[in-house]
Amino acid sequence: MTQPTASPTLDTLFKRNLARQPDALALVDPLNKQRITGQPPKRLTFAQADRMISSLAAHFIESGLPSNSVIAVQLPNTIEFALTVLAAFRAGLVVAVLPLLWRQSELTMALNRTAARAIVTMSKIDGVIYSDLAMNAAAEAFSIRHVCGFGSDLPEGMASLDNAIFRESPTARAVIQDGRKAALISFDVTADGFRPVPRAHLGLIAGGLAMTLESDVPQGATVLSAFSPMSFAGLASSLAVWLLSGGTLVLHHPFDEEVLEQQINEQACDTLMAPAQLALRLDEMDLAARMPSLRNVVGLWRTPEQVGSSACWTAKQATLTDVYLFGEAGLFGARRIAEDGSPALIKPGPHGAPRELPGSSIAGEILLTPRGTLGLRGPMVPVAAYAPPPPPSDSMVASPPRDFVDTDYAARIDRATGAINITAPPSGVMAVGGYRFLAQDLQEWARRLGQGALLTALPDRLSGHRLAGRALDNARARDALAELGLNPLMVEAFRDRSSAA
Repeated sequence: MTQPTASPTLDTLFKRNLARQPDALALVDPLNKQRITGQPPKRLTFAQADRMISSLAAHFIESGLPSNSVIAVQLPNTIEFALTVLAAFRAGLVVAVLPLLWRQSELTMALNRTAARAIVTMSKIDGVIYSDLAMNAAAEAFSIRHVCGFGSDLPEGMASLDNAIFRESPTARAVIQDGRKAALISFDVTADGFRPVPRAHLGLIAGGLAMTLESDVPQGATVLSAFSPMSFAGLASSLAVWLLSGGTLVLHHPFDEEVLEQQINEQACDTLMAPAQLALRLDEMDLAARMPSLRNVVGLWRTPEQVGSSACWTAKQATLTDVYLFGEAGLFGARRIAEDGSPALIKPGPHGAPRELPGSSIAGEILLTPRGTLGLRGPMVPVAAYAPPPPPSDSMVASPPRDFVDTDYAARIDRATGAINITAPPSGVMAVGGYRFLAQDLQEWARRLGQGALLTALPDRLSGHRLAGRALDNARARDALAELGLNPLMVEAFRDRSSAA
């Protein structure tokens, strides 16, 4: 009796690349990593990365983490993130990604909601002591048994992964490599509140394939990822695209414009994964002359309702692919092929990858719901995670099954072109700097700032907006924001010019 062939996982894809080219360059750290984390940048071949992944996986197993348990990860966009995620998969664990800008209360809630058994972080990131943040959150999470960190000056009780990563160990665990197994938990905010969103390896790979095929990333590509990896789109656009192309992944921790340009030119990167606002900004600054090696630019839109009104793409040597992100529900991409560089029309129905190639594999389906909102269906879309609440127990009518996710983005069909126009984000939810907040939470924070104060979103060319608190003076705003538990990197307190005058 033969066992059916299991579908691939991300670790399977890594091992395929390892077997084919063990000495090829696999991972490259940001050039300014010393400033970001206090550690020197690294460059690893597939063979070197494999040894470190095995060492980390052995550490997780020896720490007593059982198969299929959840390990939370809060790391910058450096080699340590890629190694930790792949090591967790090799040890049969499920990774929960924690955004860097979260408050301690959000970290604690995420750890409790996922019953995470361990958390991995960095001692310092951009001057913020994340090791203390992780320890404090872990103390409030009953399920946490292990707290691990990279970097120096780790607090007492936190295990050092810098030591574990270089310690060879024969410890291993037999893990069934099946792409249908749970791989990732990311977190979304909808009108119904905070929502963990689980995904299997196949969902991650489907997201990476949708971007790789639509943007025509070549095999052996050198991909620079400048998008935060703490989401489904972040992992799909970095780890999944890298492993599917079998090339080199160059990491950039957002954001330093001069370092980004230097990395692209020194590594001769041909593919850039970045926030769409950044991609369009580089185009305005003469991308062709300053970064001549680029051939593919993938711009990820956290605000998909703004794609239609965005500037035209002018660079001729590189193509731009717009990737529409709908929180953690799913994504789809559309390459700009018009002569004037305007965004492609998005029509309802199944869409292939590449989109314009007849007979291409179906990446997903776009539909207009009866509510006048955009719906997504396909292999990367976790329908169960967004299922509506069950009817009351006294209801005599069962709710019909749903095989799509309603993104709650308002949309309509253009009668002239037949294309879908996304007109507004979900009501009750506000996106600030790539993070979603409930509008009622922002109103409560504004109230806590005091009379005559204001909590607002200021325009930012990279992230869209950033959160700012206005009070009579900086000290009052900062004290109020600190009382709310906001991460210092998330907010900006500024002086009211009218009162200063």
